[in-house]
Amino acid sequence: MKEIKKVQSIRGDNMKLIFSGGGTGGHIYPAIALIKHLKKNGNNIEILYIGKIGAEEERICEKENIPFIGINVRYFYRRFTLKNILTVYEFIKAYYKVKQMIKKFKPDIIIGTGGYVCAPVVYAGYKKKIKTIIHEQNSIPGLTNKMLSRYADKIAISFPTSQSFFDETKTVITGNPRAQEVLNTEKVPKEQLGLQKNKKLILIFMGSQGAKYVNQTIIQALPLLTKDLKIEIVFVTGKLHYDNIISEVKQFNLNKNVFIKAYVDNMPQYYLHADLIISRAGATTISEISAIGIPVILVPSPYVTNQHQKKNALDLVNIGGAIMIEEKDLNKEMLVKQIFDLVQDTYQLRLLRINNKKFGIPNSCDKFIELIKLLI
Repeated sequence: MKEIKKVQSIRGDNMKLIFSGGGTGGHIYPAIALIKHLKKNGNNIEILYIGKIGAEEERICEKENIPFIGINVRYFYRRFTLKNILTVYEFIKAYYKVKQMIKKFKPDIIIGTGGYVCAPVVYAGYKKKIKTIIHEQNSIPGLTNKMLSRYADKIAISFPTSQSFFDETKTVITGNPRAQEVLNTEKVPKEQLGLQKNKKLILIFMGSQGAKYVNQTIIQALPLLTKDLKIEIVFVTGKLHYDNIISEVKQFNLNKNVFIKAYVDNMPQYYLHADLIISRAGATTISEISAIGIPVILVPSPYVTNQHQKKNALDLVNIGGAIMIEEKDLNKEMLVKQIFDLVQDTYQLRLLRINNKKFGIPNSCDKFIELIKLLI
């Protein structure tokens, strides 16, 4: 794995980049963070995002005013199924469509951030002899990036443990661009978020869709947690579960130190004030909180491919930067005890914060841009 030697500047004339990634926010948001950083720091940058028609990446690009072109792609099933015949057919159609886009747009570099939508994009770039980079967010690479790694000129990784899956001569640790975006968020007063300055903030979230079993455990724990008036709890349920959870907690008559929200669009603002986080172990989440250095209890999702969230969590746990509770072991008594033990132990919180921050890569966008410059 080679070190990046600092390159002073992007070349003077217009640089064109194609981005592709989709399927989950974990593939999309690192790309968006990097695009924003490039636009902010480069006057001669032209961007095109290629994603799946009608998918989340199209909505996000429209919101962020990023030029977007959609292609039709289908999921590749790991087991034998005739559905994969249609997947291959759609891949071939998308591949030829992307080749035409490349011919017209004339990109300098193509960057794939994961998800099956970027497979025809990166492969078409390779065939058209365009420099390509793929970015792997997780400690265990996804199927698409494993396949594309042979065609990529460079492979950017977020976790050091990913290195063993790729060609060492191509691989560079850049971290996740979302980390630098979050770290650069302007901190607002706690009162502006409706919180009290003299209370410790516990932030609980399980991703945009929430997690049914974990949410139920948290609901059962809230009556015990709310008794400690020295803390405040912000519980982000996910839009899917919000109405049911609000209905369930009404019976508890909770104190006013508990705030239940379906979703927050300014999560970094809460990060900057959090004394403790309870969350899943998605790669982007870990990158964000470790860039800041926030004590965290991770509950990895057991429903993801290759248990990659557990592997993500263990990378942080093994350096003393997090506590992990597997979902199968989780119950309200364990959760409440762990939270109270940490909140009352200033030394342990500080130790988690220090070790967590050591794991983070706060200048991840800058590192990625140096990698881009290296290929120009």
